Amino acid sequence: MVTKNRSPLIIAHRGASAVAPENTLAAFARATADGADGIEFDVRLSRDGVPVVIHDQTLRRTGLREEAVARMNSKQLGKVDAGSWFNRSHPRRARAEYARECVPTLDQVFRLFQDQDARLYVEMKFGADEGTVDLTQAVAQSIKEHKLHSRVVVVSFDLAAIAQIKQIDSAIRTGALFEPKSDLTTIVRKRRMIEATIDHSANEILLHRSIATRSAVRLAIENDLPVVVWTVDDPKWIGRARDLGIHALITNKPAFMTAASCQNPER
Repeated sequence: MVTKNRSPLIIAHRGASAVAPENTLAAFARATADGADGIEFDVRLSRDGVPVVIHDQTLRRTGLREEAVARMNSKQLGKVDAGSWFNRSHPRRARAEYARECVPTLDQVFRLFQDQDARLYVEMKFGADEGTVDLTQAVAQSIKEHKLHSRVVVVSFDLAAIAQIKQIDSAIRTGALFEPKSDLTTIVRKRRMIEATIDHSANEILLHRSIATRSAVRLAIENDLPVVVWTVDDPKWIGRARDLGIHALITNKPAFMTAASCQNPER
């Protein structure tokens, strides 16, 4: 059940991925049952041009197969066992029904949340030899068809793809993702992140926890950019987020973090 006006928002990373197979309908359903305000998940393009929900370029890790996602069509991917790997890796959390989880399409996820008041962070993933236009167009079209402009934020490390989404449909909210880089660790790096986010018309900035410093968060907020921090499972981040004005936390453990948020209500 989503909590209204929680601060910060608790967003489930690939669903409730600590207790269910990531990027599956089971993980997403569990996240909402655990009280998350929304979910974050990854999309790639299948061979037949359908956005499918999976993190990796291949099925090796979560499908226990060798094929590349981009070389299979959505019908084939919809039959891939995307849960047995979790049962093998986490025997204490294994459930027989997880073996029946398959790679969902973006449309399936949107339908799951059609009547729920959940925030949906859609991270677009691209392979080295894959263009961005087909996926951005497909994601934008799906958001339009499901009328989810008010609840979806499309995010990516590829800022050019974020700009493309805005060109296709300026009403879609977008977010710029940033991870640590050893070559730029000073204030120059912070300012470049803010400038790049603004230059690509993104509405939010998503920072890895190691670069979500007080000064970086302050600079983003000064530029009217809501800050989302990933991926945090430590409840100490609840108080830190409130102190700094962080908009949302992405976590593998939504039940744990929502409980911590309720135990330490905002003053």
